[in-house]
Amino acid sequence: MADLRGCIGSARFGIEAHEAPVTDFPVQPSQKDGLGRLCRPHWDQYTTALRKAAAAAKAEATRPAGDATTPEPAETKPQRAKGKAPEPVAESGEATAQ
Repeated sequence: MADLRGCIGSARFGIEAHEAPVTDFPVQPSQKDGLGRLCRPHWDQYTTALRKAAAAAKAEATRPAGDATTPEPAETKPQRAKGKAPEPVAESGEATAQ
């Protein structure tokens, strides 16, 4: 059986610590033993969560101070086909000439 190593997990992002085979850990030259502290799947999950948290913090920082809700989309005018103007609609009480 392969040697096991402890993946430290992350309480902040809900990643549980567990034991995993040494082959599941990425190379980390700056560490004393040359391996990362999180297994590859959890490292990917952790970095994705960090990126999303940074993007949310940046969006929060750019939001105006008095606006506590999410901004609503701006109203847009309905687009009409380019070319000739639309023909007027006949009212229901008028008879149309044929």
